[in-house]
Amino acid sequence: MLELAAALKTEAPGRTAAQVAVVLAAHAGWAPSPRTLQRHFAALGLNRRRPDGGAPAVFGRFEADRPNARWVGDALHGPHIGGRKAILIAFLDDHSRAVMAARWGYAENAVALRETLRDGLAARGCPAQCYVDNGSMFIDAGLRRACAVLGIKLTHSQPGKPAGRGKIERFFRTVRDQFLVEITGGAGGGGGEGAEGAGTVVGGLAELNALFTAWVSQVYHPRVHSETQMAPLARFLAPGPPAPTPAELLREAFRWAQWRTVTKTATVSLHGNIYEVDPALAGARVELVFDPFDLTDIDVRHHGRAAGRAVPHQIGHHVHRKAVTDPPPAPTPTGIDYLRLVEDRHTRSLGERLHYAQLADPPPPADPPPPAEPTVASQAAGTSSDRPATDGDGMIYSADLLTLADRADPDPADPDPADSEETR
Repeated sequence: MLELAAALKTEAPGRTAAQVAVVLAAHAGWAPSPRTLQRHFAALGLNRRRPDGGAPAVFGRFEADRPNARWVGDALHGPHIGGRKAILIAFLDDHSRAVMAARWGYAENAVALRETLRDGLAARGCPAQCYVDNGSMFIDAGLRRACAVLGIKLTHSQPGKPAGRGKIERFFRTVRDQFLVEITGGAGGGGGEGAEGAGTVVGGLAELNALFTAWVSQVYHPRVHSETQMAPLARFLAPGPPAPTPAELLREAFRWAQWRTVTKTATVSLHGNIYEVDPALAGARVELVFDPFDLTDIDVRHHGRAAGRAVPHQIGHHVHRKAVTDPPPAPTPTGIDYLRLVEDRHTRSLGERLHYAQLADPPPPADPPPPAEPTVASQAAGTSSDRPATDGDGMIYSADLLTLADRADPDPADPDPADSEETR
């Protein structure tokens, strides 16, 4: 039965042990377990063959012989930061495994690659070779021109064979296991690889880049690499610090260029804009060199030599359509709530007024005291409560105008009636 299983595997190397067991069961009514067949195939060496029956491909171990001999570049899709997926573009030195350039962004395009690679070249010098895959940003004309200006050999890996990028893939695994596992996205972010709510809260790309730079500098670069038995940065700097790339050369390298044919009216068009050039170039094919973020400043090259500048004649676009940068970070809130301040001021002003609706009800009146027993004097003279109230002239308040008119003012010469009564 095992010999028949081996024959089935040999005639179709793509059959798995489980599939061979299914075929045997259909043919003979029973079959050994897939694990038994797997061990039998391994003992016969049948597992090492490719599906087409040929011998497996053999890859040798390669390492550059010196720093800056070869940079390996790739992109890593990371966590969601600020509601969008963050992407890391990184370049690794093949000899030392040191990080030459790394930057987190929201896009995987030519502009993001331009910003990342320019910073690395300015700080670490120029490599002799740049080894990348076949992604859209790595086959862009801007990268080809930059490498040509800087004298860098641009090499792309074969599609479907990522074995040559093993070093940077291993670096990305370290990033996931030791850095991203500690990241938690802020409000609206999905966070990193760790448990939800654990780790460092990151709210934007600027903070993520700052944390990653610190991790590379303090953790990855000083730690001894298991393959080279040296710290990556120490091995990179062992021959001496590299010469930085001149700023003017970098500026020229990362300008974009496109070819145009000059019209009979000595004009050229570029992305909807019209420019005037030297009339002597009419009918010639020229190269327009420009900064993608400023389409008003264009140099004209003819046969590799400078041929003046392109004068803007009709400008409709000031920035190249591919020149899309990451959105700026959100401004730091000041914590000032103007409308709440107005509301508080309004509330305080209302508190200074008298609100009758907020006053408490008055207490109920107390029971009146019992009337006092009348005395002899009060019975003779009468109490004030028995007489109606009078004003200053002795007139009661219920007196009307006719009563007041009938009463004449007393003559000072007339004797007081009370005195006359007492005299009699």
